[in-house]
Amino acid sequence: MTGGGRYKWTVVGLLWLVCLFNYADRQAIFSVFPLLKAEMGLSDVQLGYVASSFMWVYAAAAPIAGMVGDRFRRKHVILGGLIFWSLITVATALATRYWQLVLFRALEGLGEAFYFPASMSLISAWHGKETRSRAMSWHQSSVYAGTIAGGALAGYLAEHYGWRRGFYVFGGLGILLGAALVFLLKEPEEEGAREPAAWRISGAWEVLRSPMVMTLMAVFTAANFVAMVFLTWLPSYLTRTFHMSLTMAGLSATAYLQVASVLGVLTGGMVADAWVRRTRLGRMGTQ
Repeated sequence: MTGGGRYKWTVVGLLWLVCLFNYADRQAIFSVFPLLKAEMGLSDVQLGYVASSFMWVYAAAAPIAGMVGDRFRRKHVILGGLIFWSLITVATALATRYWQLVLFRALEGLGEAFYFPASMSLISAWHGKETRSRAMSWHQSSVYAGTIAGGALAGYLAEHYGWRRGFYVFGGLGILLGAALVFLLKEPEEEGAREPAAWRISGAWEVLRSPMVMTLMAVFTAANFVAMVFLTWLPSYLTRTFHMSLTMAGLSATAYLQVASVLGVLTGGMVADAWVRRTRLGRMGTQ
């Protein structure tokens, strides 16, 4: 859908807030690894399983989430995912055993997997080629803002009030946001009655046969492999090696990298929207 007036940018702003919590909730636990290690007597390997359980389930659920987003109203998928993972975030604060941490992180990965396919589709429905890259770049900036907020605020709350406080705060605010968006988030009118897509394995196979899809998957896998190593372990490294407080470790481990990413993604969105007016290769050329 092109047009949409100012509301098409309101959609970006609303989803920006949802994505902020998506990444704050997943980053928060890395800032409290030192406290989890001390309280539950965990090894670094066990902490690694806590972190990776999220990503493995997230990766496995993502293709299913895409099919669900094509079959059902995207608003419902987004808000259902938000409320589910926010409840799991609150439940994480109640964990007293190692297996509970692994389980809750895995369930959080399941809930968060449903957000991005549906949200990207919804933004694309509201924005035409003239503004789509900018809309997605502004939305993408919330990834980095949420990572910084999750790392720094979870560290601060853990340092002063215990590691569980941050999960209560992030989870509770996410639930409130989901309740508000029931009334604020809308689908484009002409897409509100779109026919549900059929569940077709052949359709997924057709997507995977595209060389461009496989190339982008490989690039994204490599980029996130590096990013997750830093985001998972850098807070603990700064605490152990430089004796930083949890607050400063959570902030320093995220802020410098993520601020640069915000500048890059906003610039990339503007360049791609300008370049695509001249050639269909504009978006790929920007990448």
